Amino acid sequence: MPSISAATGTVLELAAALAEGRTSSRALVEEALARIDDPATYIEIYDHARDAADAQDTLRRAGYVASPLAGLPVSIKDLFDVAGERTRAGSKALDDAPPAARDAAIVARLKRAGAVLVGRTNMTEFAFSGVGINPHYGTPGNPFDKARIPGGSSSGAAVAARTGSCVVAIGTDTGGSVRIPAALCGLAGFKPTQARVPRDGALPLSTTLDSVGPLARSVACCAIADAVLAGEEPVLPPAIAAAGLRLAVPQTVMLDAMDETVASAFARALTTLSRHGARITELPLAELAEYAAINATGGFSAAEAFAWHRALLARRGADYDPRVRVRIERGSAMSAADYVALTAERTRFIETINLRTSAFDALICPTVPIAAPLLAAFAADADYARLNLLILRNPSIVNFLDRCAATVPIERDGEAPVGLMVVGRNGEDRRLLAIARGLETALTDANIT
Repeated sequence: MPSISAATGTVLELAAALAEGRTSSRALVEEALARIDDPATYIEIYDHARDAADAQDTLRRAGYVASPLAGLPVSIKDLFDVAGERTRAGSKALDDAPPAARDAAIVARLKRAGAVLVGRTNMTEFAFSGVGINPHYGTPGNPFDKARIPGGSSSGAAVAARTGSCVVAIGTDTGGSVRIPAALCGLAGFKPTQARVPRDGALPLSTTLDSVGPLARSVACCAIADAVLAGEEPVLPPAIAAAGLRLAVPQTVMLDAMDETVASAFARALTTLSRHGARITELPLAELAEYAAINATGGFSAAEAFAWHRALLARRGADYDPRVRVRIERGSAMSAADYVALTAERTRFIETINLRTSAFDALICPTVPIAAPLLAAFAADADYARLNLLILRNPSIVNFLDRCAATVPIERDGEAPVGLMVVGRNGEDRRLLAIARGLETALTDANIT
Protein backbone atom coordinates (compact mmCIF):
# COMPACT_ATOMS: atom_id res chain seq x y z
CA MET A 1 0.00 0.00 0.00
CA PRO A 2 1.25 3.53 -0.73
CA SER A 3 2.62 5.37 2.30
CA ILE A 4 0.86 8.42 3.67
CA SER A 5 2.33 11.26 5.70
CA ALA A 6 0.89 13.90 7.98
CA ALA A 7 3.41 16.29 6.42
CA THR A 8 2.22 15.89 2.83
CA GLY A 9 -1.28 14.42 2.85
CA THR A 10 -4.42 16.50 2.56
CA VAL A 11 -7.35 16.14 4.93
CA LEU A 12 -9.28 13.92 2.53
CA GLU A 13 -6.24 11.83 1.59
CA LEU A 14 -5.45 11.20 5.23
CA ALA A 15 -9.11 10.49 6.04
CA ALA A 16 -9.13 7.89 3.25
CA ALA A 17 -5.89 6.35 4.51
CA LEU A 18 -7.38 6.04 8.00
CA ALA A 19 -10.56 4.49 6.59
CA GLU A 20 -8.53 1.95 4.59
CA GLY A 21 -6.30 1.06 7.52
CA ARG A 22 -3.14 2.35 5.84
CA THR A 23 -2.31 4.46 8.86
CA SER A 24 -3.62 5.25 12.31
CA SER A 25 -4.37 8.40 14.22
CA ARG A 26 -1.61 7.48 16.66
CA ALA A 27 0.92 7.19 13.83
CA LEU A 28 -0.12 10.53 12.34
CA VAL A 29 0.03 12.29 15.69
CA GLU A 30 3.42 10.78 16.56
CA GLU A 31 4.74 11.98 13.21
CA ALA A 32 3.27 15.44 13.70
CA LEU A 33 4.78 15.83 17.17
CA ALA A 34 8.16 14.64 15.87
CA ARG A 35 8.11 17.38 13.24
CA ILE A 36 8.15 20.24 15.74
CA ASP A 37 11.68 21.46 15.05
CA ASP A 38 11.32 25.10 16.09
CA PRO A 39 10.52 25.53 19.79
CA ALA A 40 8.90 28.90 19.06
CA THR A 41 6.17 27.26 16.96
CA TYR A 42 4.08 26.19 19.94
CA ILE A 43 3.49 27.84 23.28
CA GLU A 44 2.15 24.56 24.62
CA ILE A 45 2.40 21.04 23.20
CA TYR A 46 -0.21 18.51 24.31
CA ASP A 47 1.30 15.24 25.53
CA HIS A 48 -2.27 13.97 25.89
CA ALA A 49 -2.65 14.19 22.10
CA ARG A 50 -1.42 10.59 22.01
CA ASP A 51 -4.27 9.52 24.28
CA ALA A 52 -6.75 11.38 22.10
CA ALA A 53 -5.31 9.67 19.01
CA ASP A 54 -5.64 6.25 20.64
CA ALA A 55 -9.24 7.08 21.52
CA GLN A 56 -10.00 8.01 17.91
CA ASP A 57 -8.43 4.77 16.68
CA THR A 58 -10.63 2.84 19.11
CA LEU A 59 -13.75 4.70 17.99
CA ARG A 60 -12.88 4.10 14.33
CA ARG A 61 -12.53 0.36 14.90
CA ALA A 62 -16.01 0.44 16.44
CA GLY A 63 -17.39 2.27 13.41
CA TYR A 64 -17.61 5.77 14.87
CA VAL A 65 -16.09 8.41 12.56
CA ALA A 66 -17.32 11.90 13.36
CA SER A 67 -15.91 13.78 10.36
CA PRO A 68 -13.02 13.85 7.87
CA LEU A 69 -10.98 15.55 10.63
CA ALA A 70 -11.45 12.56 12.96
CA GLY A 71 -8.04 11.36 14.14
CA LEU A 72 -6.09 14.10 12.37
CA PRO A 73 -3.61 16.36 14.22
CA VAL A 74 -4.92 19.93 14.44
CA SER A 75 -3.39 22.93 16.21
CA ILE A 76 -5.14 25.91 17.78
CA LYS A 77 -3.91 29.45 18.23
CA ASP A 78 -3.05 30.43 21.79
CA LEU A 79 -6.03 32.77 22.14
CA PHE A 80 -8.72 30.05 22.23
CA ASP A 81 -10.04 28.87 25.58
CA VAL A 82 -9.59 25.23 26.51
CA ALA A 83 -11.29 24.13 29.72
CA GLY A 84 -8.80 23.96 32.57
CA GLU A 85 -6.06 25.82 30.69
CA ARG A 86 -4.83 29.38 30.91
CA THR A 87 -5.36 31.43 27.73
CA ARG A 88 -2.29 33.64 27.31
CA ALA A 89 -2.75 35.02 23.79
CA GLY A 90 1.00 35.04 23.34
CA SER A 91 1.51 37.34 26.34
CA LYS A 92 3.23 37.22 29.73
CA ALA A 93 0.65 39.67 31.07
CA LEU A 94 -1.95 36.90 31.41
CA ASP A 95 0.28 34.39 33.19
CA ASP A 96 -1.83 34.86 36.34
CA ALA A 97 -5.22 34.65 34.63
CA PRO A 98 -7.59 31.93 35.88
CA PRO A 99 -7.90 28.77 33.77
CA ALA A 100 -10.78 28.74 31.31
CA ALA A 101 -14.01 27.29 32.65
CA ARG A 102 -15.09 25.86 29.30
CA ASP A 103 -13.87 25.27 25.77
CA ALA A 104 -14.17 27.98 23.14
CA ALA A 105 -17.01 27.25 20.73
CA ILE A 106 -14.66 26.22 17.93
CA VAL A 107 -12.58 24.03 20.25
CA ALA A 108 -15.74 22.18 21.28
CA ARG A 109 -16.68 21.73 17.61
CA LEU A 110 -13.23 20.41 16.71
CA LYS A 111 -13.40 17.90 19.55
CA ARG A 112 -16.86 16.76 18.48
CA ALA A 113 -15.50 16.31 14.96
CA GLY A 114 -12.79 13.99 16.33
CA ALA A 115 -9.84 16.28 15.66
CA VAL A 116 -6.78 15.54 17.81
CA LEU A 117 -5.53 18.80 19.26
CA VAL A 118 -1.72 18.73 19.35
CA GLY A 119 -1.03 22.09 20.93
CA ARG A 120 -1.45 25.83 21.20
CA THR A 121 0.50 27.71 18.54
CA ASN A 122 2.53 30.86 19.10
CA MET A 123 1.29 34.22 17.91
CA THR A 124 1.94 37.94 17.97
CA GLU A 125 1.02 39.11 21.45
CA PHE A 126 -2.74 39.74 21.62
CA ALA A 127 -2.90 39.21 17.83
CA PHE A 128 -2.01 42.85 17.16
CA SER A 129 0.43 42.70 14.23
CA GLY A 130 0.84 41.11 10.81
CA VAL A 131 4.55 40.44 11.33
CA GLY A 132 4.60 37.50 13.75
CA ILE A 133 7.36 38.68 16.11
CA ASN A 134 6.92 37.67 19.76
CA PRO A 135 9.55 38.82 22.31
CA HIS A 136 8.06 36.66 25.08
CA TYR A 137 7.96 33.18 23.52
CA GLY A 138 10.26 33.63 20.54
CA THR A 139 9.49 34.14 16.87
CA PRO A 140 9.14 31.01 14.73
CA GLY A 141 11.25 31.19 11.59
CA ASN A 142 9.63 31.08 8.18
CA PRO A 143 9.98 27.49 6.86
CA PHE A 144 11.19 28.86 3.51
CA ASP A 145 14.04 30.75 5.22
CA LYS A 146 14.25 30.78 9.01
CA ALA A 147 15.87 34.21 8.92
CA ARG A 148 12.59 35.62 7.60
CA ILE A 149 9.37 36.46 9.43
CA PRO A 150 6.52 33.93 9.33
CA GLY A 151 3.81 36.60 9.19
CA GLY A 152 1.23 37.15 11.87
CA SER A 153 -0.53 37.19 13.97
CA SER A 154 -1.10 33.43 13.53
CA SER A 155 2.63 32.87 13.15
CA GLY A 156 3.00 29.50 14.84
CA ALA A 157 -0.13 28.25 13.07
CA ALA A 158 1.45 28.77 9.66
CA VAL A 159 4.79 27.26 10.64
CA ALA A 160 3.05 24.26 12.21
CA ALA A 161 0.93 23.57 9.12
CA ARG A 162 3.81 24.14 6.70
CA THR A 163 6.24 21.87 8.54
CA GLY A 164 3.74 19.09 9.15
CA SER A 165 3.29 19.26 12.91
CA CYS A 166 -0.43 19.52 12.18
CA VAL A 167 -2.64 18.89 9.16
CA VAL A 168 -4.82 21.94 9.81
CA ALA A 169 -4.03 24.97 11.98
CA ILE A 170 -6.79 27.15 13.36
CA GLY A 171 -6.09 30.88 13.59
CA THR A 172 -7.91 34.16 13.81
CA ASP A 173 -8.05 36.96 11.26
CA THR A 174 -8.77 40.58 12.22
CA GLY A 175 -6.75 42.25 9.49
CA GLY A 176 -5.16 39.30 7.73
CA SER A 177 -3.84 37.18 10.60
CA VAL A 178 -4.74 33.91 8.84
CA ARG A 179 -4.10 34.96 5.25
CA ILE A 180 -0.81 36.80 5.83
CA PRO A 181 1.15 33.96 7.46
CA ALA A 182 -0.46 31.47 5.07
CA ALA A 183 0.72 33.53 2.09
CA LEU A 184 4.21 34.16 3.46
CA CYS A 185 4.71 30.49 4.35
CA GLY A 186 3.28 28.91 1.18
CA LEU A 187 -0.11 27.70 2.44
CA ALA A 188 -3.77 28.09 1.69
CA GLY A 189 -5.79 30.05 4.24
CA PHE A 190 -9.39 31.13 4.62
CA LYS A 191 -11.03 34.10 6.35
CA PRO A 192 -14.82 33.66 6.59
CA THR A 193 -17.49 36.29 6.72
CA GLN A 194 -17.25 37.31 10.37
CA ALA A 195 -20.60 35.96 11.56
CA ARG A 196 -20.03 32.52 10.01
CA VAL A 197 -17.89 31.07 12.83
CA PRO A 198 -18.60 31.77 16.52
CA ARG A 199 -15.94 33.64 18.46
CA ASP A 200 -17.14 32.69 21.93
CA GLY A 201 -14.12 31.81 24.05
CA ALA A 202 -11.63 33.52 21.75
CA LEU A 203 -9.75 36.40 23.33
CA PRO A 204 -10.79 39.41 21.24
CA LEU A 205 -8.76 42.01 19.41
CA SER A 206 -11.63 43.76 17.60
CA THR A 207 -15.18 42.57 18.17
CA THR A 208 -16.13 44.24 14.90
CA LEU A 209 -13.44 42.65 12.74
CA ASP A 210 -12.30 39.36 14.36
CA SER A 211 -12.96 36.13 12.47
CA VAL A 212 -11.82 32.51 12.87
CA GLY A 213 -10.35 30.48 10.03
CA PRO A 214 -8.02 27.63 9.00
CA LEU A 215 -4.57 27.39 7.44
CA ALA A 216 -3.70 24.19 5.55
CA ARG A 217 -2.06 22.72 2.46
CA SER A 218 -5.02 23.17 0.14
CA VAL A 219 -8.24 25.09 -0.23
CA ALA A 220 -10.10 21.78 0.07
CA CYS A 221 -8.49 21.22 3.50
CA CYS A 222 -9.58 24.72 4.52
CA ALA A 223 -13.11 24.09 3.24
CA ILE A 224 -13.51 20.94 5.35
CA ALA A 225 -12.15 22.69 8.44
CA ASP A 226 -14.32 25.75 7.81
CA ALA A 227 -17.44 23.59 7.69
CA VAL A 228 -16.56 22.02 11.04
CA LEU A 229 -15.85 25.43 12.57
CA ALA A 230 -19.17 26.75 11.24
CA GLY A 231 -21.13 23.75 12.54
CA GLU A 232 -22.06 22.53 9.06
CA GLU A 233 -21.84 19.17 7.32
CA PRO A 234 -18.11 18.74 6.52
CA VAL A 235 -18.38 18.26 2.77
CA LEU A 236 -16.51 19.94 -0.05
CA PRO A 237 -18.23 22.51 -2.24
CA PRO A 238 -17.73 21.37 -5.85
CA ALA A 239 -14.92 23.32 -7.46
CA ILE A 240 -15.96 26.03 -9.91
CA ALA A 241 -13.62 25.98 -12.90
CA ALA A 242 -11.73 29.14 -13.81
CA ALA A 243 -13.22 29.17 -17.32
CA GLY A 244 -15.82 31.91 -17.57
CA LEU A 245 -15.30 33.35 -14.11
CA ARG A 246 -15.46 37.13 -13.97
CA LEU A 247 -12.48 38.23 -11.90
CA ALA A 248 -11.70 41.85 -11.08
CA VAL A 249 -8.22 43.11 -10.20
CA PRO A 250 -8.57 46.33 -8.15
CA GLN A 251 -6.10 48.89 -9.49
CA THR A 252 -6.23 51.30 -6.55
CA VAL A 253 -4.12 50.62 -3.45
CA MET A 254 -4.05 46.81 -3.72
CA LEU A 255 -1.23 46.68 -6.29
CA ASP A 256 0.88 49.46 -4.79
CA ALA A 257 4.45 48.80 -3.58
CA MET A 258 4.68 45.23 -4.90
CA ASP A 259 8.20 43.87 -4.78
CA GLU A 260 9.69 42.07 -7.75
CA THR A 261 8.99 38.60 -6.35
CA VAL A 262 5.28 39.29 -5.83
CA ALA A 263 4.84 41.26 -9.05
CA SER A 264 6.33 38.44 -11.11
CA ALA A 265 4.27 35.72 -9.43
CA PHE A 266 1.08 37.76 -9.67
CA ALA A 267 1.58 38.53 -13.37
CA ARG A 268 2.25 34.86 -14.04
CA ALA A 269 -0.92 33.91 -12.13
CA LEU A 270 -3.04 36.32 -14.18
CA THR A 271 -1.63 34.88 -17.39
CA THR A 272 -2.35 31.35 -16.21
CA LEU A 273 -5.93 32.16 -15.20
CA SER A 274 -6.56 33.91 -18.50
CA ARG A 275 -5.21 30.88 -20.34
CA HIS A 276 -7.72 28.78 -18.43
CA GLY A 277 -10.58 30.96 -19.60
CA ALA A 278 -11.07 33.35 -16.71
CA ARG A 279 -12.32 36.80 -17.74
CA ILE A 280 -10.02 39.22 -15.93
CA THR A 281 -10.88 42.92 -15.69
CA GLU A 282 -8.67 45.71 -14.40
CA LEU A 283 -11.10 47.56 -12.15
CA PRO A 284 -10.14 51.12 -11.06
CA LEU A 285 -12.13 50.93 -7.79
CA ALA A 286 -10.85 54.36 -6.82
CA GLU A 287 -12.93 54.32 -3.64
CA LEU A 288 -10.35 52.03 -2.02
CA ALA A 289 -8.16 55.10 -1.63
CA GLU A 290 -10.58 56.28 1.06
CA TYR A 291 -9.82 53.37 3.38
CA ALA A 292 -6.76 54.93 5.03
CA ALA A 293 -8.52 58.23 5.71
CA ILE A 294 -11.59 56.48 7.12
CA ASN A 295 -9.35 54.66 9.61
CA ALA A 296 -7.03 57.58 10.37
CA THR A 297 -8.07 57.71 14.03
CA GLY A 298 -6.89 54.12 14.59
CA GLY A 299 -9.82 52.11 13.32
CA PHE A 300 -11.90 49.57 15.20
CA SER A 301 -8.96 47.45 16.33
CA ALA A 302 -7.27 50.12 18.45
CA ALA A 303 -10.45 51.36 20.13
CA GLU A 304 -11.95 47.96 20.79
CA ALA A 305 -8.64 46.49 21.93
CA PHE A 306 -8.13 49.37 24.37
CA ALA A 307 -11.60 48.81 25.82
CA TRP A 308 -10.68 45.20 26.58
CA HIS A 309 -7.10 45.89 27.73
CA ARG A 310 -7.57 49.06 29.78
CA ALA A 311 -7.63 47.36 33.18
CA LEU A 312 -4.92 44.85 32.28
CA LEU A 313 -2.66 47.64 31.00
CA ALA A 314 -3.05 49.45 34.30
CA ARG A 315 -2.05 46.31 36.18
CA ARG A 316 0.47 44.59 33.88
CA GLY A 317 1.31 47.13 31.18
CA ALA A 318 5.05 46.78 31.78
CA ASP A 319 4.83 43.15 30.67
CA TYR A 320 3.44 43.95 27.21
CA ASP A 321 5.51 43.99 24.04
CA PRO A 322 6.03 47.78 23.69
CA ARG A 323 5.21 47.59 19.97
CA VAL A 324 1.86 46.02 20.76
CA ARG A 325 1.15 48.25 23.74
CA VAL A 326 1.63 51.47 21.79
CA ARG A 327 -0.88 50.35 19.16
CA ILE A 328 -3.47 49.37 21.75
CA GLU A 329 -3.05 52.61 23.69
CA ARG A 330 -3.71 54.58 20.53
CA GLY A 331 -7.33 53.53 20.99
CA SER A 332 -7.62 55.65 24.13
CA ALA A 333 -7.70 58.77 21.97
CA MET A 334 -10.79 57.76 19.97
CA SER A 335 -13.92 59.55 21.14
CA ALA A 336 -17.43 58.12 21.09
CA ALA A 337 -18.23 60.51 18.26
CA ASP A 338 -15.21 59.22 16.30
CA TYR A 339 -16.40 55.64 16.81
CA VAL A 340 -19.95 56.43 15.67
CA ALA A 341 -18.59 58.21 12.60
CA LEU A 342 -16.29 55.29 11.81
CA THR A 343 -19.21 52.88 12.00
CA ALA A 344 -21.26 55.03 9.64
CA GLU A 345 -18.35 55.43 7.23
CA ARG A 346 -17.82 51.68 7.18
CA THR A 347 -21.46 51.12 6.20
CA ARG A 348 -21.16 53.64 3.38
CA PHE A 349 -17.83 52.18 2.22
CA ILE A 350 -19.24 48.65 2.12
CA GLU A 351 -22.29 49.74 0.15
CA THR A 352 -20.16 51.62 -2.37
CA ILE A 353 -17.69 48.77 -2.94
CA ASN A 354 -20.52 46.23 -3.18
CA LEU A 355 -22.14 48.32 -5.91
CA ARG A 356 -18.89 48.76 -7.85
CA THR A 357 -18.05 45.04 -7.75
CA SER A 358 -21.49 43.48 -8.21
CA ALA A 359 -20.76 42.28 -11.75
CA PHE A 360 -17.86 40.06 -10.73
CA ASP A 361 -17.60 36.58 -9.24
CA ALA A 362 -14.57 37.51 -7.15
CA LEU A 363 -11.81 40.06 -6.69
CA ILE A 364 -8.18 38.96 -6.93
CA CYS A 365 -4.98 40.65 -5.82
CA PRO A 366 -1.74 39.79 -4.03
CA THR A 367 -2.46 38.72 -0.46
CA VAL A 368 0.65 40.59 0.69
CA PRO A 369 2.50 42.94 -1.70
CA ILE A 370 5.95 41.81 -0.54
CA ALA A 371 7.60 38.47 0.15
CA ALA A 372 8.48 37.74 3.77
CA PRO A 373 11.17 40.24 4.86
CA LEU A 374 14.16 39.28 6.93
CA LEU A 375 13.58 39.45 10.67
CA ALA A 376 16.49 41.88 10.85
CA ALA A 377 14.49 44.40 8.79
CA PHE A 378 12.27 45.04 11.84
CA ALA A 379 15.00 46.09 14.27
CA ALA A 380 14.02 49.77 14.22
CA ASP A 381 10.56 50.73 15.46
CA ALA A 382 9.95 52.97 12.44
CA ASP A 383 10.72 50.12 10.03
CA TYR A 384 8.53 47.76 12.04
CA ALA A 385 5.60 50.19 11.84
CA ARG A 386 6.07 50.83 8.10
CA LEU A 387 6.43 47.18 7.10
CA ASN A 388 3.60 46.06 9.37
CA LEU A 389 1.21 48.50 7.72
CA LEU A 390 2.27 47.35 4.27
CA ILE A 391 1.86 43.67 5.14
CA LEU A 392 -1.58 44.26 6.67
CA ARG A 393 -2.88 46.61 3.98
CA ASN A 394 -4.65 44.34 1.46
CA PRO A 395 -6.13 41.80 3.90
CA SER A 396 -7.30 44.52 6.30
CA ILE A 397 -9.46 46.12 3.63
CA VAL A 398 -11.29 42.80 3.22
CA ASN A 399 -12.00 42.60 6.97
CA PHE A 400 -13.31 46.16 6.92
CA LEU A 401 -15.63 45.13 4.07
CA ASP A 402 -16.68 42.01 6.06
CA ARG A 403 -16.14 39.79 3.08
CA CYS A 404 -14.82 36.24 2.88
CA ALA A 405 -11.44 35.61 1.29
CA ALA A 406 -8.98 32.80 0.61
CA THR A 407 -5.28 32.91 -0.14
CA VAL A 408 -3.72 30.44 -2.58
CA PRO A 409 0.03 29.90 -3.10
CA ILE A 410 1.29 31.02 -6.52
CA GLU A 411 5.08 30.78 -6.22
CA ARG A 412 7.18 28.39 -8.27
CA ASP A 413 9.10 25.62 -6.55
CA GLY A 414 12.15 27.07 -4.83
CA GLU A 415 10.83 30.64 -4.87
CA ALA A 416 9.80 32.70 -1.86
CA PRO A 417 6.12 32.07 -1.05
CA VAL A 418 3.55 34.43 -2.55
CA GLY A 419 -0.21 34.32 -2.06
CA LEU A 420 -3.07 35.23 -4.38
CA MET A 421 -6.05 36.56 -2.45
CA VAL A 422 -9.48 35.60 -3.81
CA VAL A 423 -12.23 37.77 -2.31
CA GLY A 424 -15.91 36.84 -2.30
CA ARG A 425 -19.09 38.55 -1.16
CA ASN A 426 -20.40 38.74 2.39
CA GLY A 427 -22.12 35.49 3.30
CA GLU A 428 -21.12 33.64 0.12
CA ASP A 429 -18.34 31.71 1.81
CA ARG A 430 -18.94 28.28 0.30
CA ARG A 431 -19.21 29.73 -3.20
CA LEU A 432 -15.95 31.60 -2.65
CA LEU A 433 -14.26 28.38 -1.49
CA ALA A 434 -15.58 26.65 -4.62
CA ILE A 435 -14.13 29.43 -6.77
CA ALA A 436 -10.82 29.32 -4.90
CA ARG A 437 -10.65 25.55 -5.44
CA GLY A 438 -11.07 26.07 -9.17
CA LEU A 439 -8.44 28.78 -9.31
CA GLU A 440 -6.07 26.67 -7.21
CA THR A 441 -6.35 23.86 -9.76
CA ALA A 442 -5.65 26.23 -12.64
CA LEU A 443 -2.78 27.91 -10.83
CA THR A 444 -0.84 24.71 -10.38
CA ASP A 445 0.27 25.39 -13.95
CA ALA A 446 1.99 28.54 -12.70
CA ASN A 447 4.58 26.37 -10.98
CA ILE A 448 5.79 24.86 -14.26
CA THR A 449 5.58 27.77 -16.74
